[in-house]
Amino acid sequence: MADEYPPFQLRLPNGGPQATGRLLTEKGTNGSQKFVVSAGSPVRPEVVASFPVRVPSSHRYREQLIAEGAIKESTTWPGWLETVRDIECNSPSAAAEILVGRSANGWFDWKSAEGHPLGDYVEGAGWGPTRAWLVRGSNVSGLDLVQRLWLPQGLVTLSARHLRQGTPQGISKDRLRTAVQEDYESSATYHQKLELVEELYTFLCRMKPGDTVCTISEGRLHIGTVNGAVEQIPSEDGRSNLRRPVEWQDTSYAYDGLPTEIQQKLSVQHEVVDLSVLKDLIDGLGRSDEELEEEAEATDRDPSVEIPAITARRKLELPEPDEELTRKLLVHKVDWLREVRDLLWDEKQLVLYGPPGTGKTYLALHLAEFLGGGPEQVKLVQFHPSYAYEDFFEGFRPQEDPKTREVAFRLTAGPLRELADLASREGNRHIPHFLIIDEINRANLAKVFGELYFLLEYRKKSVRLPYSGEDFGLPRNLFVIGTMNTADRSIALVDAAMRRRFAFVELSPRTEPTSGLLRRWLEEEGQDSEPADLLDELNSRIDDPDFRIGPSYLMKEGVYRDGGLERTWRTKILPLLEEQHYGESVNIEKRYGLAALRAALAAKAHVDEPSS
Repeated sequence: MADEYPPFQLRLPNGGPQATGRLLTEKGTNGSQKFVVSAGSPVRPEVVASFPVRVPSSHRYREQLIAEGAIKESTTWPGWLETVRDIECNSPSAAAEILVGRSANGWFDWKSAEGHPLGDYVEGAGWGPTRAWLVRGSNVSGLDLVQRLWLPQGLVTLSARHLRQGTPQGISKDRLRTAVQEDYESSATYHQKLELVEELYTFLCRMKPGDTVCTISEGRLHIGTVNGAVEQIPSEDGRSNLRRPVEWQDTSYAYDGLPTEIQQKLSVQHEVVDLSVLKDLIDGLGRSDEELEEEAEATDRDPSVEIPAITARRKLELPEPDEELTRKLLVHKVDWLREVRDLLWDEKQLVLYGPPGTGKTYLALHLAEFLGGGPEQVKLVQFHPSYAYEDFFEGFRPQEDPKTREVAFRLTAGPLRELADLASREGNRHIPHFLIIDEINRANLAKVFGELYFLLEYRKKSVRLPYSGEDFGLPRNLFVIGTMNTADRSIALVDAAMRRRFAFVELSPRTEPTSGLLRRWLEEEGQDSEPADLLDELNSRIDDPDFRIGPSYLMKEGVYRDGGLERTWRTKILPLLEEQHYGESVNIEKRYGLAALRAALAAKAHVDEPSS
């Protein structure tokens, strides 16, 4: 009986008048419960530009009603239209859309006199914000149900061939798990049963009217809105036992043209996938900012709040380095920094390599903070020989329960997982985040990265994680900068897989920006240029470029106190050279000592003096 539901009201946008209607138990042609808009209800006179594309059936019905005279200019509310008779619609959403001239979620927009949404009064309609789902239908036991059944008949279905008839829509997961174990005992593996429970539970219990549903067919993304409760029907071939009515959009979208985040989620290999984290991005597909703003104006939204669909698709950008940053980092010219920025933009991963003391870590940190907008978007980790995947990404670690004081192994996120989760949050996807890996070549990289090697190259894909079992993809706004000490291990020893995934930038005392760094720093600090002359003379005597001495050893305050230069040379620089010449008959002090270098500089100065 229709009178089992209370009357419902809908306030038109921008403080407009209030429409009334009632929900019927009878179902429409697409399987949703019908809704009747009462005669004398106000109707918004205009529609938004996206209305014919987003909900074509509601647009056509509205135009038909106006042409028939069922909707006319209102004498009660000047400037509005008005229904002159009761209008029966296929769903609450269709009823709301006809009145407001835009896409709408009637399960939430229609409310009782007490202010409760219509969905609260319908079994299985659920509660909370609307969500988005991917349901695969292009290869169900070899058939493309999207083209054959879903789009023509306004449905989304799920195969449940062996599931017992009469499985209720609100079944608990525990009861469903028992049913699947019994009904699929000999027809599915243990892992298949686990997957099936999750998929069936989502389709039966979590999905609700008003939710967005997506599917892929023939290389295109199709988007629709769930319009009713789930039905379990006998299916001759067992491919479509569970069904929900869906209002599909007329427009579909080429897979290759979709945003990276959507492509990444669509690569997850499950029959039903939660896309709710991308719902705002999906809602904005095919619509310009102007269209989204127009549609938002047709609601009672707070004008001070940003439109989610516009916020979600903000462009990711890396700011251009400027002269101020060049002076701060004492780089010889801004074009070099811009080239590093372009390499990061193109490759997403970059390694700064060179001898010790060339400022690799300092440059990586400060460049990342500039490009990311602050230190909050930068995380640093240092590799070492015992570093492993479990340290870097995720693994089981012993943790003490604060209540029982018992120690148990629990899944713990590593620095990359933590930063990736932060970067992929809603509202953060347009903000660059940086992971600095210091001494990247000191660990077994294949062991540390594992399957993440694949994701470094294929950012639009996702992989199943071995510990958590989740599907994971690296967000496009996560950049990696590694530093590599060539005196510790030569770049030639880096495996081909890493070389292909990272851009390599050299920081060497023989080339800029490193070769003149100390001289620029001394000038900035108002110091004598002798330390720079001594360092240049020293490096000219070192044959192997990987063992030349970087300027950062001499860019410390202690070097310029009384005796500081001699002390630094004796305790920092000469021991490095002794190690380099270990086992060779080289007099380190005679070749590299301060006295020898100063004598050589004096001799050169004498030769360069003009003759009188």
